[in-house]
Amino acid sequence: MAFPPEIYELAESVLAAARRKGIRLACAESCTGGLVSAALTDVPGSSDVFAGGVVSYALDAKEHVLGIDPALLYAPGIGAVSSACAEAMARNVSELFSADMAVSVTGIAGPGGEEPGKPVGTVWFACKTPAGIESDVACFAGGRAEVREQALLHALALLYGHLVDLCPSA
Repeated sequence: MAFPPEIYELAESVLAAARRKGIRLACAESCTGGLVSAALTDVPGSSDVFAGGVVSYALDAKEHVLGIDPALLYAPGIGAVSSACAEAMARNVSELFSADMAVSVTGIAGPGGEEPGKPVGTVWFACKTPAGIESDVACFAGGRAEVREQALLHALALLYGHLVDLCPSA
């Protein structure tokens, strides 16, 4: 798969920074359907720092593959599109792959799936680092493809930003 230059270059930068710091990476994805993993593995030599990823699109995959508590997944007002779920995804995929750092993406790419307080384009991200875990939310405009691409860019930028914080020369 050929990614636009800005995505490929950002993925290269993420991998180079991880390599310099000796950081092993992993990712857990839902609405991006593997785009983060694909962008990272599109770069030759990525296997030296990218351990792997999990596409846990369905709720039962989040529960059975990533070990997300069903009480969280089915909790009214919380659910899969939440800070709590994004953080659990990042934490658990990091453990699954023995990774130092992991990013997760979970959201509503559309065109359907909107929930009260969670319009189409709502995407939660989390990044687990050796220093802890942080999450943030974005609401992207556009159709399904645009939401997914913006989420991909945001996830890569999140990883890169945390790598730079760990390794200022990255």
